[in-house]
Amino acid sequence: MTGAVLTIGVAGGTGSGKTTVAREIVRALPAGTSCIVDFDAYYRDLAHLTLEQRALVNFDDPAALETELLCAHLDALRRGEAVDKPRYNFAEHVRRAETERIEPLPFIVVEGIHVLSQREVRRRLDVKIFVDTDADIRLLRRIRRDIEERGRSLDDIEQQYTRTVRPMHLRHVEPSRRHADMIIPEGGGNQVAIGMVVGALRRLAEPG
Repeated sequence: MTGAVLTIGVAGGTGSGKTTVAREIVRALPAGTSCIVDFDAYYRDLAHLTLEQRALVNFDDPAALETELLCAHLDALRRGEAVDKPRYNFAEHVRRAETERIEPLPFIVVEGIHVLSQREVRRRLDVKIFVDTDADIRLLRRIRRDIEERGRSLDDIEQQYTRTVRPMHLRHVEPSRRHADMIIPEGGGNQVAIGMVVGALRRLAEPG
């Protein structure tokens, strides 16, 4: 274990409910002892490209993420140092000027589709979780999120799903489940599994 800071990775396909699982874990742990580091915040800044060029980038490929910065931040948190997590503008595909301060709390939950597909991230995790949800449910959730939260049209969502989301899921995300210590079916609605995870985390954090 890492001592004062315990790192928990939560991965799964788009719309699988991994964000809900991560939030439920934080909610169930003692107040003030945990926080979430979302891998999505580490998308590379594309301000040097035109908006049209940015739209052509494969955001479902791990290369679109600044994995090395996430790893540096996880290393710092494990050393007991605070970090300034990026904030991302998903509508314009650029990083915001402001950042978010993350303190080295006892439990750091790292959430994102590629959390388990990237070896350098995996080796910095104490507990690895994969959220497994049927593809049709994941797609419906993705459509709703992209329309309501990211202002995208249905045509844009369909093109992106067939061009990058599904191929990258099959190539990178789905195979990463083999690295999980625990697989949670049905996402955030599986309170039994989440309760088991929280109980295990509390035991791991106990001294001795």
